[in-house]
Amino acid sequence: MHIALNGWFWDQPHTGSGQYLRQLLTALQKLDPTLRLSLVVPDQMHTLDSLPPDVDVLPIQTSLKGHPGKVWFEQRAFPQAVTRLRADIAHVPYWGPPLRVSCPLVVTVLDVIPIAIPEYRAGFTNRLYTSLVSAAAKGAAHVLTISNDSQRDITRHLGIPPERISVTYLAVDRAFQPEPDGERDKAVHQRYHLPDDFVLYLGSYAVHKNVRLLLAAYTYVAQGLGADFPLVLAGHTPGTWGTPRFPDLPAQIEAMGLKDYVHWIGPVEEMDKPSLYRLAKVFVFPSRYEGFGLGPLEAMASGTPVVACNISSIPEVTGDAAFLVEPNDSRAMGGAVLSLVVNEDFAALMRNRGLARARDFSWRQTAEKTLAVYHQVLKASQKE
Repeated sequence: MHIALNGWFWDQPHTGSGQYLRQLLTALQKLDPTLRLSLVVPDQMHTLDSLPPDVDVLPIQTSLKGHPGKVWFEQRAFPQAVTRLRADIAHVPYWGPPLRVSCPLVVTVLDVIPIAIPEYRAGFTNRLYTSLVSAAAKGAAHVLTISNDSQRDITRHLGIPPERISVTYLAVDRAFQPEPDGERDKAVHQRYHLPDDFVLYLGSYAVHKNVRLLLAAYTYVAQGLGADFPLVLAGHTPGTWGTPRFPDLPAQIEAMGLKDYVHWIGPVEEMDKPSLYRLAKVFVFPSRYEGFGLGPLEAMASGTPVVACNISSIPEVTGDAAFLVEPNDSRAMGGAVLSLVVNEDFAALMRNRGLARARDFSWRQTAEKTLAVYHQVLKASQKE
């Protein structure tokens, strides 16, 4: 069986789509070495690090840049490459499928944020693109998604029947584990100028990530722990604060008197993330909406207690291995952080639960279920 995959996000491992593509391709290759895998990428992608062995790469020349170039690649270049490759199945591992392709199409819809969250529906270009990929997803032979919650949202917002959607959970890389790596952990501590004790947030600052709740919660934590136990904010910051998608968090920090209690460290290299989780006393994930929520699982696999919100797919992923609070209750979130910091027995219990929960997920399982869908789709197409 020959699978052609859209590789647009290969060189963006800091994104959910990039992580998913890299891990899935590697797991598929290990699961079935006889599977022929072709990765179609734009020719301006000069970095193809971590590429599994025996995966074919087809660079496609693109002249357009930015968002128009992405749409052109998805709707014209990728389908043409699939025809050229004579692939049995085309797989677009993010919500950007073509309207037409020469073989059965599988698309992975990680989430439906552009429809589910009002702030992402603003602007004619956004609405036009969302309409395009929604129509294309409805025409796919099968849809993959990453949680039961996301499956329900896809059915509700796109009208795709549940029987045409399969859930394939994500997992974490083996690098995320609780055993200290002395040299690397020390290097990460120094590189990012980390305090000895801190609470960690790692992720985006988009509105649905609900970081405003975390900042409000930290006003209670700061009263109890003081400036020697700050909140570390890690992740790519937007070019402009104070937009519908990116609320003005620096202004909120100033207004709440948290300037001495919050440390920004910016983007974190993928190889540094396991150490960062291990060094943190608590990881807080205040998001209101996630297709899966990989951050809490990475933290749990690293042996770090997790505080998160009891909403969307989060309880599906964490089970009873995280301290879950309501997504509007800053006092409860602050109390959860404090309880994990000051009560070592409770923190140890949550660490053990987290480690056990993280072991329930594996990329091999993801690949097995994905491969089963490939076989199902191919068999159905041969009957037509």
